[in-house]
Amino acid sequence: MLSYRHGFHAGNHADVLKHVVEVLILDYLIQKPTALSYIDTHAGAGFYHFASAFSAQNREFETGIAKLRNADSELPAPLKRYLEIIDACCANEAAGYPGSPAIALAMLRNQDKAQLFELHPNDHQNLSKRFKDRARIHDSDGFAGLKGLLPPPSKRALVLIDPPYEDKNDYRNVINALKDSQRRFPKGVYAIWYPLIPRDESKDLGRRLRGLSSDNYLHAQLCVQAEQGSHGMYGSAMFVINPPWQLKEQMQEIMPVLQTLLANDQSKPFELNAVIA
Repeated sequence: MLSYRHGFHAGNHADVLKHVVEVLILDYLIQKPTALSYIDTHAGAGFYHFASAFSAQNREFETGIAKLRNADSELPAPLKRYLEIIDACCANEAAGYPGSPAIALAMLRNQDKAQLFELHPNDHQNLSKRFKDRARIHDSDGFAGLKGLLPPPSKRALVLIDPPYEDKNDYRNVINALKDSQRRFPKGVYAIWYPLIPRDESKDLGRRLRGLSSDNYLHAQLCVQAEQGSHGMYGSAMFVINPPWQLKEQMQEIMPVLQTLLANDQSKPFELNAVIA
């Protein structure tokens, strides 16, 4: 399906959780001099301006990134690092929020490579205009595209998988793509974002992901409101296969802060589970 436009949701609570994890993983991986491959299966447009018709419609950034920027108390170091990267991405832009490829490209080094997939024609065009000289932009299905990129020449990679999940087949596609990717490249770091919604596929995805990597994973779930009715996102989750060793400690430090800043009183407490080899 090509109806989804991330501009409506840019900078919201889900972006905060997803991109905090992305920044912390990349910070760890770029400590080694060996080249790193960054693969983004659903890259989006790359940057989203808050004055655009998309962002201005729901202004979801006001309950996400804006809450962190306006926090009354000092933030822990991992959240400060996240804001540092976000601000660097926005330095020469009108008010807005960077997508995952912009964040990665702000952190990658000269020896690193980025592969970005985006099927939506408008978002693909914007992505190409912005990053054509800094990344390989693919106008093709990111799930299928993984097969030709793994294992990378350097044997080091972060794969970010965050489809819109408008089509319930995306849940199955995530599992199938990961099964194939792990066969090709078992040592890769795989970061999977998914929405918390009142749908069986969403509620069961965490269990299915743990079945792929029961001995080396991190699973963080942040609810920002109570589950209501039969539809609507009440939070989101990040599942990381082969996470950096210190990611659990970092997430233990920041998840209570995210809960306090981004969630209302009716939401369930955050959940954080990890088994790190």
